[in-house]
Amino acid sequence: MSDDATGSAAAERGLRGSATDVASFEEERPSLLRRIQGFLHQYPTSIPLIVLLIGVVIFSVAAPGKFLSPLNLSVVLQQVTIVAILGMAQTLVILTAGIDLSVGLIMILASVVMGRTAVVFGVPVEIAFPLGLAAGVACGFLNGVIITMLRLPPFIVTLGTWSIFGALNTFYSNSETIRSQDMEAAAPFLLWLGKLFKLYDIGLFLGMDLPWLKGWVVTYGSILMIVLAIVLSYLLSRTAFGRHVYATGDDPDAARLSGINTTRVLISVYALAGLICAIAAWVLIGRIGGVSPQAGQTANLDSITAVVIGGTSLFGGRGSIVGTLFGALIVGVFRNGLALSGLALLWQDFAVGVLIIVAVTIDQWIRKISS
Repeated sequence: MSDDATGSAAAERGLRGSATDVASFEEERPSLLRRIQGFLHQYPTSIPLIVLLIGVVIFSVAAPGKFLSPLNLSVVLQQVTIVAILGMAQTLVILTAGIDLSVGLIMILASVVMGRTAVVFGVPVEIAFPLGLAAGVACGFLNGVIITMLRLPPFIVTLGTWSIFGALNTFYSNSETIRSQDMEAAAPFLLWLGKLFKLYDIGLFLGMDLPWLKGWVVTYGSILMIVLAIVLSYLLSRTAFGRHVYATGDDPDAARLSGINTTRVLISVYALAGLICAIAAWVLIGRIGGVSPQAGQTANLDSITAVVIGGTSLFGGRGSIVGTLFGALIVGVFRNGLALSGLALLWQDFAVGVLIIVAVTIDQWIRKISS
């Protein structure tokens, strides 16, 4: 055989070998770790759901006959309602890669405006209630304008407005609490979301005898929380505004180049967050049965906790309202379950702190592998 023929045969074998290598490379399946990462990246809400289910199983064993009782689960739902609603407002902001440290103070200020305007100044509740909602929108709008116009970090701006709204709260409330009796006499509508009803009775009213609903006692505030979650989830997943919010948080420069007015999006997000905080104020009044300028002091951190544990990325662009709802339930379930298990409050705080660190670690891991 000639040298040319020998060279051609070797080249042909080399090409076949290369093709075989490429084919084997293309057919190589991703590792289990990669598949898990891909699943979690595609379905981030699955993480808090799994944690919630694990918590339910653990505490149903640790506190048998207590944790899974309808009355106890009803209490958990009532306890997380306000945090979950504030968490929804915080989710909108964090999706844009921002943060709002003033959501708790906006809620308290709006509750004071609603209650004090109606009870102390005798303004009809038909006017006082919208004024409270408007106060929440105005506070959120102010945050958005300062952040976008002055191009300042959201953390710094909302830290400043947290103090401003706190001072306005003290000024307008005069550090006075409005009692439930006074609220009932002047503005019972503001207490409506705190009223309880039995799910079993609702079933009977609809002509259905559902024994498994016995013992479930729910407030109208909890129903409003669920309705609000459905509305906001639709807004984020099915509308152009929602797509603009995700795009702005994921890459603001690319969003601007694609024609999105990121300034308008950010201002709208903070204003909408302020409105949701004002709705939370209405729920708060019903929850405590009055108006207190000192109520909800830990709401800021609690809302961020619910968002982070719920799988929303602090870097923006990824997360969901449903995940935040799960996050709030996780905190409520763990606090309640640990209390029923006989552990002190410090261990409840310890568990929540561990959950936060684990949630952020998982988020970082997903971002690192997917990049």
